[in-house]
Amino acid sequence: MLKKERAAFVEKRLAELYPAPPIPLDHTNNYTLLVAVLLSAQCTDARVNKVTPALFSLADNAADMCDVDEQIILDIVKPCGLAPRKGKAIAQLSRLLVEKHGGEVPEDWNALEALPGVGHKTASVVMSQGFGVPAVPVDTHVHRLAQRWGLTDGTNVLKTEKDFKKLFAPESWNALHIQFIMYGREYCTARGCDGTVCEICRTCYPNRKKPFVAKKP
Repeated sequence: MLKKERAAFVEKRLAELYPAPPIPLDHTNNYTLLVAVLLSAQCTDARVNKVTPALFSLADNAADMCDVDEQIILDIVKPCGLAPRKGKAIAQLSRLLVEKHGGEVPEDWNALEALPGVGHKTASVVMSQGFGVPAVPVDTHVHRLAQRWGLTDGTNVLKTEKDFKKLFAPESWNALHIQFIMYGREYCTARGCDGTVCEICRTCYPNRKKPFVAKKP
């Protein structure tokens, strides 16, 4: 099976399994989405969704978050890990949003990536899930599965993103990256599938006998 054939099968099968993939992080606006994505770094979406209701009940916009003491933010987000860094980033980016963007999350790649705690992946999630701009946020699931299915060589996440964009049409990116995540959690997990177990791995590489070791992001 050629790479383009594998990509076509993957896209078709994931669309069958997850025809309307929901956004994993609970949010009510682009600000709460931005904060939730920031908190999800090295943390599960499920844990973030348990933590954010308490935070967003205090402030669900940048202006109100500026009035919340940074220690209170830190105490609330502590279960997400890296609390000092994340708490400080939330406080700082909230101030910058008020000072430079009228309290609104900007629909601009450079402006987003200039915010404290916001890297390319976080900006990609906000652009795709918040503004509907075609983007490919590459998390651990996307990076692992793209390698297992022979869609990229796993050199780094930027290479995975570039290869993903070459293989799939822009109009599919926003749903497809979530479908990758859902499949990676349900069927092609890091420990439950070694590249020879799940349906898509077996279809893409029916003759693969040895476990496939994916490069970490």
